[in-house]
Amino acid sequence: MDYIIRGFVYLLLSLKDKRSYLGSTPDINRRLKDHENGKCKSTKDRRPLKLIYQEEYDNLSKARKRERYLKTRNGRRELKKIFDKLNNPQKTTNQINKKNYFNRVR
Repeated sequence: MDYIIRGFVYLLLSLKDKRSYLGSTPDINRRLKDHENGKCKSTKDRRPLKLIYQEEYDNLSKARKRERYLKTRNGRRELKKIFDKLNNPQKTTNQINKKNYFNRVR
């Protein structure tokens, strides 16, 4: 019997510098604790962090593939739409001022 590990893609926002971090993991709860406890080099000095978005996949491979896509130009555009909806649920993406462009996803 094959065991398939589910996967997650998640987006964190640093409340310190207002920058974001995009990652993927098989265990979202453990990974969030690692980030909050300073065990992740890329977010260690940017705490506190807030989970602002996550997606769940039926296997880790799909989550990793989605993470790679979201780090591309087209993926960043999609993340901008997601971010805009989170921050301005009444407005459509076309109504958002380009100054607010969400381009700090890493």
